[in-house]
Amino acid sequence: MRLPSFNPLFVISTLASLILPVAAESVLRSSSLAACQANSGFTASLFDVVFTPNNRTVAINLMATSSIEGYVLFDITILAYGYKAIQTTVDPCEAKIMGLCPMVSGKMTNPFILGPFEPGALDAIPGIAYTFPDLDATVRVYINMTSGEQKGETIACLEADVSNGKTVDLIGVKWAAAAVILVAIIASAIVAGLGFTNAASHIAANTLALLAYFQSQAMIGLCSVPLPPVVQSWTQDFQWTMGIIRVGFIQTILTWYQRSTGGTASVIFDTLSIVSVQVEKVKRSLPMLEPAVKAIQKRAADVVQHASTLGKRSYEKTEWGSYIVYGIQRVAFRARIETTNLFLTGITFFYILCVVLVVLVLLFKVGVELAIKLKVSKGESFSEFRNGWLTTLKGILFRLTLVCFPPVVILCLWEFTQVDSPGAVVLAVFFLFTMLGALSYAAYKIIRIARRSVTLHRNPAYILFSDPRALNKWGFLYVQYRASAYYFIVPTLVYILVKGMFIALAQRSGVVQAVALIIIEAAALITVSVIRPFMDKSTNSFNIAICSINFVNAIFLFVFTDVFGLPGLVIGVVGVVLWIANAAFSLILLLMLIITTGIILFHNNPDTRYQFMNDDRTSFIKSQTHIATTSELDALAATARGTGKTVDLDDDESARSSPANVGGLPRPGTAGSNASPNRYSLKSVRDSARNSVRSSMIAPGGVYMSEKPGGQGHHLRNQASGSVRAPSPLTASGSDGSLPKPSSPPKPHGRNQWQRGAGYD
Repeated sequence: MRLPSFNPLFVISTLASLILPVAAESVLRSSSLAACQANSGFTASLFDVVFTPNNRTVAINLMATSSIEGYVLFDITILAYGYKAIQTTVDPCEAKIMGLCPMVSGKMTNPFILGPFEPGALDAIPGIAYTFPDLDATVRVYINMTSGEQKGETIACLEADVSNGKTVDLIGVKWAAAAVILVAIIASAIVAGLGFTNAASHIAANTLALLAYFQSQAMIGLCSVPLPPVVQSWTQDFQWTMGIIRVGFIQTILTWYQRSTGGTASVIFDTLSIVSVQVEKVKRSLPMLEPAVKAIQKRAADVVQHASTLGKRSYEKTEWGSYIVYGIQRVAFRARIETTNLFLTGITFFYILCVVLVVLVLLFKVGVELAIKLKVSKGESFSEFRNGWLTTLKGILFRLTLVCFPPVVILCLWEFTQVDSPGAVVLAVFFLFTMLGALSYAAYKIIRIARRSVTLHRNPAYILFSDPRALNKWGFLYVQYRASAYYFIVPTLVYILVKGMFIALAQRSGVVQAVALIIIEAAALITVSVIRPFMDKSTNSFNIAICSINFVNAIFLFVFTDVFGLPGLVIGVVGVVLWIANAAFSLILLLMLIITTGIILFHNNPDTRYQFMNDDRTSFIKSQTHIATTSELDALAATARGTGKTVDLDDDESARSSPANVGGLPRPGTAGSNASPNRYSLKSVRDSARNSVRSSMIAPGGVYMSEKPGGQGHHLRNQASGSVRAPSPLTASGSDGSLPKPSSPPKPHGRNQWQRGAGYD
């Protein structure tokens, strides 16, 4: 079979050689040996072979057991991406390989070196084999008897995966992706603190969508489907989003904790010098060996079932003494984390993130107050954060809980199947149900607030975005959606939970996982495309693109299960396509996020870069310049009512007792507004209001307009958009004059214009 003159793999390998670090010496290496035939006469628990093309030698270190006696012939087949690249036979007697001419039964433990070979003996190996990252090559050796009663029979079959040391699993990729996500999150927080809520919400929405996409990439690697090497390495680049990060001293502490709580820690990395570990990848069996392979698979299934019955918590061991890892254990092994420490590792990093965020918020609070006290910063700087920093901290922790919900679901559910120790199981129960309960309560709270806003104001955005406490505490659940799609957090949580359940609980069946992910991702794509729940067109397009690539990845994952018996070359090419497509898509999203964040950070008024949402949320978001004024008016209004406290729009009881009293003042025409004690107090409110907003004036329609230069950006919509800010519901009142009125406002027909949508219709 002749390959076409234009080979895309050659182009890819050339680009990879420019990007990936160049090794000091080209090598081909194999570190595991598996039997590909039932009742194989040759098995090895340790196998380490290194071929160096510069000196044309092969260094072999193995611990093997042989039951073969007599003269043999080696039939060697090299498969590259499922394609039979080389097939040759080797007579150990002609090659003068000591110990194999003839073969004798017993154990082989001495390392030895083959070669040097003749200069032209290995020219059949193409140069691409030494440069292409995560080479998907397999060497299969059949041992055929040439003497004795079994002459002409294949008495053993051995298979070894070959690697060239080049990989796309790079520490630089992990740090770069994490740095972009971190910088974007910090930028959105700074922009929001400066009062540019529209720009901040767009940055935060795109950043969290990108992070969710990275988590979806990591979930592909957690599936027990056999994956090509390049897919394994690519998905390993994003396992940090699942909390799978190795830190030496943390692993030591977790091992101690597990043992102290009644568990037995695995020590697979301490035995690598005497035992091989096989990382499961795509199986490609030749037709003549299919019956033998099926027999091995059946026997392995029986061993797995027996191990599950005994409650085995460590790696699975083959009958010839080596270990095999797949799915979540495969990810742990590649990250050099003991499988019994994997769950505790993910939970530990979630806890560390919580502590770090709390400390950072406290330090920022102290720093801002100190800067204002020393007159380094203006008194109005970060006023919204200073007035409600505790509520903001709660919102940040809730947002972190939402971001960490996917890894916690997967790791906790997987721990229920592993039972590493009683203490670990208790932690799994606590974290899973605590986070699930907190997010469920938050979703319930948002739905209640939105429905109350619709009842009172015929607009869900009114209370959702006008109450600073609700926005700062619960805004992480709905700010990325349009106001009418406030409920969409519920399908999102269900999507995460169901997807995590299949990944964690179906580790024994990769086909079930692949089919389930196709259905789940298809449902997500259709739902997002039809409902379009996000805040604007660009954000919807961003998320629809992510859902589309997730659906394509699910289809590729199903191809890797090989249920259709596709040619090995097809599966190998699909693996490369998945890597290239996702790498290009990730690069585009990262560049978009970097450019957008950079422009916003250096823009005078970043809100002007985005169109205001159709749900009119920016008209209801309370301006930071009037935070202090509104708080003072609320306190005075509470004194006027004689209640001693302001009305909380986030409080159900407060809303029930005074459904129309949204602003904290008596409704016009009620008994409270006609009582003489309240008249005197309301007069005080009017006087205080005039003094508090003396630097502002009231435009027709009750719109606040700042007299300070450059201040209109926070109090009004941008003039280019042609829209106007509506009054805050916390300061809106009836027609009894509780707020200063314009000298000669135009009087629209019927009720005052500023009363519309505020609960008075």
